[in-house]
Amino acid sequence: MAVEITQFLLAAQSADARVRIEAEANIRQFQEQNLPAFLLSLSVELANNEKPTESRTLAGLVLKNLLDAKDAGTKELLTRQWIAIDISIVSQIKDLLLRTLGSSVPEARHTSAQVIAKIASIDIPRKQWPDLIGSLLNNMTQRDNPAGLKQSTLEALGYVCEEISHQDLEQGEVNNVLTAVVQGMNLAENSPEVRLAATRALYNALDFAQTNFDTQMERDFIMKMVCETALSKEVQIRQAAFECLASIASRYYEVLEPYMQALFELTSNAIKGDEEGVALQAIEFWSSICDEEIELQEFEISDTGDSGPHSKFIEKALASLVPLLLETLLKQEEDLDQDDNIWNIAMAGGTCLQLVSMTVGDAILPLVMPFVEANIVKPDWHCREAATFAFGSVLEGPSTEKLSVLVHSGLDFLLRLMKDENNHVKDTTAWTLSRIFEFLHSPGSTVISSANLPRVVEILVEGTKDAPNVAEKVCWAIYHLSQGYEETCSSLFTPYVPGIVECLLSTASRADGDDSRLRSSAYESLNAVVRCSNLKETSQIIAQLLVVIMNKLGQTLELSSDDKEKQGDLQASFCGVLQVIIQKLTSDDGTKRFILEAADQIMLLFLRVFACRSSTVHEEAMLAIGALAYATGPGFEKYLPELYKYLEMGLQNFGEFQVCAITVGVVGDIFRALDEKALPYCDGIMSHLMKDLSSEALHRSVKPPIFSVFGDIGLAIGEHFEKYVPYAVQMMQGASELCARMDTSDEELMEYGNQLKCSIFEAYSGILQGFKDSKPEVMLPYAQHLLQFIELVLRDVNRDANVTKAAVSALGDLVDVLGLTIKPLFGDFAFFVGILQECLQTDDESLSETTAWAYAIMRRIMNQ
Repeated sequence: MAVEITQFLLAAQSADARVRIEAEANIRQFQEQNLPAFLLSLSVELANNEKPTESRTLAGLVLKNLLDAKDAGTKELLTRQWIAIDISIVSQIKDLLLRTLGSSVPEARHTSAQVIAKIASIDIPRKQWPDLIGSLLNNMTQRDNPAGLKQSTLEALGYVCEEISHQDLEQGEVNNVLTAVVQGMNLAENSPEVRLAATRALYNALDFAQTNFDTQMERDFIMKMVCETALSKEVQIRQAAFECLASIASRYYEVLEPYMQALFELTSNAIKGDEEGVALQAIEFWSSICDEEIELQEFEISDTGDSGPHSKFIEKALASLVPLLLETLLKQEEDLDQDDNIWNIAMAGGTCLQLVSMTVGDAILPLVMPFVEANIVKPDWHCREAATFAFGSVLEGPSTEKLSVLVHSGLDFLLRLMKDENNHVKDTTAWTLSRIFEFLHSPGSTVISSANLPRVVEILVEGTKDAPNVAEKVCWAIYHLSQGYEETCSSLFTPYVPGIVECLLSTASRADGDDSRLRSSAYESLNAVVRCSNLKETSQIIAQLLVVIMNKLGQTLELSSDDKEKQGDLQASFCGVLQVIIQKLTSDDGTKRFILEAADQIMLLFLRVFACRSSTVHEEAMLAIGALAYATGPGFEKYLPELYKYLEMGLQNFGEFQVCAITVGVVGDIFRALDEKALPYCDGIMSHLMKDLSSEALHRSVKPPIFSVFGDIGLAIGEHFEKYVPYAVQMMQGASELCARMDTSDEELMEYGNQLKCSIFEAYSGILQGFKDSKPEVMLPYAQHLLQFIELVLRDVNRDANVTKAAVSALGDLVDVLGLTIKPLFGDFAFFVGILQECLQTDDESLSETTAWAYAIMRRIMNQ
C-alpha cells in the first residue's frame, strides 16, 4: 500500500519555484486521495536507511504535522483522522517509527522520536498503544544496543512525557521510565549524547515523579544524579541539569530542605563562573524558589489553610544570595541593542532580584542600598547602570514607608541621570523612574508633590526626544505618573496635560519610531493621560485631541496599500485612543455633547477602517464602537444598517477568536443601548450566536461571553425573546451540565468552568428580568433545572466568589420574576436560606448587597 514518494519530497525542497510548487501539489493530492497510504508511505521513507537524509527528514516533518497542530480545531480534526485509520496500517506505521530509532542517521532518529510522541499523545490516553513504554524501555535495558538507539529512545521517552498527562501512565511504568532515564545520566556507562538526552528526558518526566519524590530513598537517588550531572564537563549537559533543578524547585519545593546547602553551592559556583547558559539556569533555580515562597505567603495572607510548608529558603540565603545577584548586574554586554526581549545574565540577575525583593520585603534594602550608593557615582557606566537597575529592582516588596524615604533622597539624582552620556544608563534610569511612579506614586503618597512635579515633567518631556529605546521607557514613566492621579483626577496634574499630550503626539510621529515599540508606547501613555486627567479642567484639551486623532485616523485611509502592516498598527492605535476619549467625555453629561456632535463622523471613520479588513484594527475599532454605542444610546440605531455586516463578519471570525469575542461584547453594548430598537437585527444576531456556541472550531473562551449576551438581549427586547427561549435555554442547560462534569483537578479547566457558570447565571438573570412585566410564565418550565444548577454550584464549598454572586443574583431574579409559582419547586429550602445567611456575613460589599436583596425577596415569597 505504501507508495514511492522520494522524488516528490526532494522536489518539494528544490530551489526552482516551479518544480517545488508542482511537487507540493502532488504531495497534497496524494494526502487528500488516500491519507492512510500517504502516512504509511511517509513512515516507510523515514525508516529507509537507503533514502537521502533530506527526503527522510521532510517525510518525518510532514508526518508530525499531520498528527498535531497549534490550533485546537485543527488538532481535533487531525486526531479524528488518525483514530479512523485501519489498525493494521497504524501498527505498520508504529513499527516503522520504532525501528527508525535505531537508524544510523541522527536526523531520522530525532524526527522519529518526535513523531512517536505525537502518536502517543493520541493513543496512550485511549489505551491504544499499551506496549510503547515497554518497547522503549527494552531499548535501554539491552547493554549491547548502540548509543544512537539509546539516545533517540531517551528523546522519545522525554517527548512522550511532555505530550501526555501523568494520569495516563501506571505508577509501575513511571518507575521504570525514571529508572531508565536516571541510568542514562550515569557518567560511567554512557556517552555524552546519551547523558544529554537522558537529562532532558528527566526534565520532561519530572511531572510524573510525585510518588517517587515522596519516597526519601528514591528522591535522594534522583537528586544525587542531577547534582552530579550539574558538574559534568559538557556545557549542554550542565545546563540541562540546572534546568531540572529549576523545575524541581517549582514542583517539589516542600522536600528540598535537606539538599539546599549543596544546591546553594552548586548554583552560586555556576552563577559566578560558568558559561552563560548554565548560569542563567542556576539563577532560574532561585527565581523558582522565590515564586514558590511568594505563593506560599499569599496563601498565608488569605488564610486558606491549604498551603504547604514554608521553609523560607530565600530569607535564610539572603545575605549570600543578594551579593551574588548584584554582581551579575555588572555583567552587561557591551554593544547590545536595548531590547527587553534579549535575555542575558544581567537581565536574569535583575529579574531574580525583583523576585527576592517581593519575597523578603524590607530585609533586602540594607543589602542592596550600599551597592547602589557605591556604584551610582562611579565613572564606569557599567557601575552606574547596575546601581540604577538594582534600585529599580527592589521597588516592589519593601514597605512604602521605607522606600519613600529612599526615593525622596534619591529622586533628584535619578532625574540627573536622565542626562547621562551613556544610553544604557538612561534606558535603565527611565525604567526605574517608571517603577517608582508605578509602586509609590498614589493619592496618599508624597513621593511626587507640587514641589518636584514640575522638574519630573520637564525631564520626562525632554526624555521623549531621546533615543527610541530611552523614549519608550520614558513613555511608560509618563503612563505610570498619570495613573497615580486616576483615583483623584487631581488638579495638580492639569497644568502639565497640554504639554504632555503635545510631546506624546510628537513622539508617536517620530520618523525613527517605526522600528521599535515607541509609537504604541506613546499612544498607550496618551490614553493614560486622558483617562486620569481632571475632566472639568481638561475637557477642551481632550475635545481638541478628539479632532486631531480623527484627522490622523482619516489620513491612514489614504496610505498606500503596500504598507498594510503600518496602516494596521496606526489604525489600531488611533481607534484605541478614540475609545478612551469617547469613554472619558461620555462620563459627564456636560462634556458628552462633544461626542454626540462628532458621532456621525466618528462612525464613518470606523466603517471605513473596517473596509481595510485588518483583524487587529477590527478589534480596536469594535471596542471603540462599543463605547460609542454607550455614548449615543438609542441614537446609535441609525448606524446599524451599515455596521451590521461587520458584526456578522466578526461573529463568524473563528480563526481570530479574539475578534469574535470582542464582537460578541459589542453586540451586548448595542442591545443595552438600543433595547427594542435592535429588534430588526435580532434574528440574524441570535442565529450567529447559536452557530458560534455549536461550533467545535471556535475557541472555548468565546462561549461564556455569548451566554452573557443572551442575558443582554433578553433584557433589551423583553417579551420578544420568547421565540428564542427554547433554543437559548437548551444551550444554557447543556453548558450547565458540562460544568457539573468538569475535572476539578485541572486548574485551567476550572477557571474556564467558573467563567461559564457566571455567564449562564447572567443569561438567566437577563432573560428572566426581560419577561418580568409581560410573560413571566415563559420561563416556568425551565425553573426547576435552573434551581438545581444553583443548588449544585452553591453546595461547592470551594466555589469562586464571582460565581457565588452570580448564582445568588440568578436565584433572586428567579424568585422575583416567577413569584409564588416557584414555591413548590424548592426542595431543600433550608439549604438556600442557610447559604444566603452565610453570604450576608461576607466582607464583599457587592455580594452582601446582592444577597440582602435576594434574601428579602425569598422571605417575602415563602412567607405568603
